[in-house]
Amino acid sequence: MATQLEKGRAFRALHEREGAFVIPNPWDAGTARMLAMTGFEALATTSAGCAFALGKADGTVALLATMAQIATIAAATDLPVSGDLENGFGDAPETVAETIRMAAAAGLVGGSIEDATGRKDQPIYEIELAIERIAAAAEAARKLKFPFTLTARAENYLYGRADLKDTIHRLRVYQEAGADVLYAPGLTNREDIAAVVQSVDRPVNVLVGLAGVTFTLAELGELGVKRVSIGSALSRAAMGTVMAAAKEMKERGTFTFAKKAAGLKELNQLFR
Repeated sequence: MATQLEKGRAFRALHEREGAFVIPNPWDAGTARMLAMTGFEALATTSAGCAFALGKADGTVALLATMAQIATIAAATDLPVSGDLENGFGDAPETVAETIRMAAAAGLVGGSIEDATGRKDQPIYEIELAIERIAAAAEAARKLKFPFTLTARAENYLYGRADLKDTIHRLRVYQEAGADVLYAPGLTNREDIAAVVQSVDRPVNVLVGLAGVTFTLAELGELGVKRVSIGSALSRAAMGTVMAAAKEMKERGTFTFAKKAAGLKELNQLFR
């Protein structure tokens, strides 16, 4: 098995080379191993996918349960794994810093911190506190004995605040606070993505798999995007397949869905 130092260096190197790369999002050991065997070079956990696997809604899984899932995914493969650490599981910068340390202890070599509060009345942190939270995460990451790639997320667009100016401002100050990668999920048009890339001096992650986002990897690479993630899209695709199969069995009494299922022999060979 690769060491955490080797994984951390390999993950950092992916952000420094030419071109864009895909970082798909598994939600358990099986999907992590499957994606690794497909040939991807790094993985990232998905808070929504992990929650669905536990029969819970996104954002409702407690810190320790999340870390247990992350540790299982990180241990399943030699690939570098970055974690969806949501908002750091607390408001205080000190809490965010501790979450980074726990993520590292769980085997991760990277992680993202959102500026979303989880509260309906004030969905996005005030900028001063948001900066302090990223700074605390960056300080904790720098004290680790391996490169930990910190991603700062500006969540405006996921909460109905399609304010490109504020989003870019937030990404810029998160960069200054120590973030290694910048990420504004919810961007859906070429012009906004290009504006973000051109406004910062860090690698930019773009989320695909959302409605209305139809870019190819090559197109995003041409815009200067470095990393492309799919969030919960794989998990939702899998859940959609199960839901459709369940509906077929219940309403029609047929089982044609099984024709598209992966073969038992194929899966056993894959995981052997």
